[in-house]
Amino acid sequence: MIDIALIVIKTDKLQEQHDFYSMLGFQFEYHKHGSGPYHYTSHDSKAVLEIYPLPKGVSEPDNTTRLGFTVEDLDLVIGNLKSSGIRISEPAQTEWGYTVIVHDCDGRKIELTEKFKK
Repeated sequence: MIDIALIVIKTDKLQEQHDFYSMLGFQFEYHKHGSGPYHYTSHDSKAVLEIYPLPKGVSEPDNTTRLGFTVEDLDLVIGNLKSSGIRISEPAQTEWGYTVIVHDCDGRKIELTEKFKK
């Protein structure tokens, strides 16, 4: 078995991404390591999620990576996202649970799943 330990997204919309991922339930610290750039780090789950600024010389963030997270109350998260104008697909019951697809501020598809929605 293997566990994901670290996910790093790089963006030119650091604060907007912080706000978006915070609506999903992540809690972030703002800090830096040594001489590296300031960034946001969340240690809320088994994996660490970090939001970094784009490296020098890179003008466009990657928006082809698709991420998936399990949330406790998907309807609550959907309500928060809708009130903020976030693009959301129609939620559906799938074989993996109650699921919706949203897009972060860079256009990455984020799959949110609530296990065993009754």
